[in-house]
Amino acid sequence: MSQPLTSHRPVWGILLKIGAIALFTIMSAMIKAATEEVPVGQAVFFRSFFAIPIIVIWLMARKELRHGLIAQRPMGHVWRGVIGTSAMALTFIGLSLLPLPEVTAIGFATPIFTLIFAALLLGETIRRVRISAVAIGLVGVTTMLSPRLGGGDNLSTLAAVGALCVLVATILRGLVQIHIRRLVQTEHTAAIVFYFSLTASALGLLTLPFGWVFPTTTTLTMLVASGLIGGVAQILITSSYRFAPASLLAPYDYVSMLFAVILGYVWFAELPTLVMLAGATLVIFGNGIVIWRESRLGLVHGKARPMIDMKGG
Repeated sequence: MSQPLTSHRPVWGILLKIGAIALFTIMSAMIKAATEEVPVGQAVFFRSFFAIPIIVIWLMARKELRHGLIAQRPMGHVWRGVIGTSAMALTFIGLSLLPLPEVTAIGFATPIFTLIFAALLLGETIRRVRISAVAIGLVGVTTMLSPRLGGGDNLSTLAAVGALCVLVATILRGLVQIHIRRLVQTEHTAAIVFYFSLTASALGLLTLPFGWVFPTTTTLTMLVASGLIGGVAQILITSSYRFAPASLLAPYDYVSMLFAVILGYVWFAELPTLVMLAGATLVIFGNGIVIWRESRLGLVHGKARPMIDMKGG
């Protein structure tokens, strides 16, 4: 199995996490720009396929390639791939229809939905603290979505579709986290990372008959770069948990909002609305309660909950 986590170098872990978040945000911006020209299925393929060489090289360097090719539960990887790829595709649709900061903010609700699924599917007990966190988070999500669901002209309708796609993607990512908790009981981390990229590539390729286009040189470069950058970011974020516990690193996910606001403004001339920021603040506050509670439980039980952070699905 994977090497144990250590908190002996927390600063290094934090730097790796922030670096990964920055790369993931750049990747999202590239996908947003590319989907102005190419269909979402094509973007999913490039994002997944060109991450595979980076992952393979990393596994070879760590002498873990054989672990990445061993699957004790093949169907578990298939289902993880199907759900995760669906979340990725829906997120890419959202990126094509909504501002980058808004997609980022709605995605912050993933831990809230993970908590709900943990209670429903894993039988975990949710007491008042966690119930409060879920309630606050859901109010925040509703706040962010409310301006998009009012109806109106075609642009408003497209924005509503985009918002709902991102919401469903966020729910699916919460489900993926629960599935990964089960997979790590028998599967090596390398196998989970490798087979997800492989499955997502295959599913993306299946959309070829449904309208792929030959992109311009600029768009093709962004598509290839999105996969390479996504692969590097996945390695950084996975490595970060080797140097610091999940409870310490979790708050740094919200640095992505800063990166998204900067990139959204510079690249797409987008600015977050006050309503979106208010909703995002509520979601972050709810997540903060979850992080605090998980940290306390980790202290009580002597260890943090195992966690694998899979961005983009």
